[in-house]
Amino acid sequence: MTQAVIQEIDGLLPGQIRIVAFDLDDTLAPSKSPLSSQMARVLADLLAVRSVCIISGGRFEQFATQVLRRLPDDADLSELHLMPTCGTRYLRHVDGEWQQVYAHDLPDDRKAAAIEALERQARALGLWEPDDRVAGPRIEDRGSQITYSALGQRAAVDDKKRWDPDGGKRERLRAAVAAELPDLEVRSGGSTSIDITAKGIDKAYGIAALAKQTGIGLDEMLFVGDRLMPGGNDYPVAELGVRCHAVEGPEQTVAFLGRLIPLLAQHD
Repeated sequence: MTQAVIQEIDGLLPGQIRIVAFDLDDTLAPSKSPLSSQMARVLADLLAVRSVCIISGGRFEQFATQVLRRLPDDADLSELHLMPTCGTRYLRHVDGEWQQVYAHDLPDDRKAAAIEALERQARALGLWEPDDRVAGPRIEDRGSQITYSALGQRAAVDDKKRWDPDGGKRERLRAAVAAELPDLEVRSGGSTSIDITAKGIDKAYGIAALAKQTGIGLDEMLFVGDRLMPGGNDYPVAELGVRCHAVEGPEQTVAFLGRLIPLLAQHD
């Protein structure tokens, strides 16, 4: 997939791309970490030639910490589309402030059921880590999404990578919780997390909502993510038919954008 997309971008596609969308964690920045100064500069340069969307399972507050506070002053925020919690929330920068266009929150009873099932199944499977190994909340109510983070929201990146390198722990927990909550969507999120949303909610849902909100067609979008393989939480975007480019970390994203931005500028 990656090589094919690169070849197309080198050819005819740059003039067709109206918006570039990104996953956040491990695509633009390490998990729960701020953008590097290099990435912040590259994103500002991209915003000068195309609209940009960032879609992730995190809350808006996480977007603010990781992205917004790192962008340079000359970044054109009017061209930035933010889609927290997999697109169940959508924000635009209007009149100098971030305004929520929509939010699709879970009912309180479904949130309570999700929280209870996550803790009980994590304990039963031996995935409820001791308190001294956990940094920050394990279960977070994000309004439209409930997220379980095995090592806590503020765990170190290296600890997260070591916890479940093959995804087996997350899959066992996901399957157990999903069996209890058939009316909700239960998906593996980041390196230690499980996300629960309304049925049918994933990044494809968010990207489809972006197309509806902006009038930009799916064939005019390019998505960049680190988990575009089958089963990855970015894969639904590829299944939707959006052109995708796979990366293995922020450094590859910076390198790719270094090639892409001049091509887009030529077709501005």
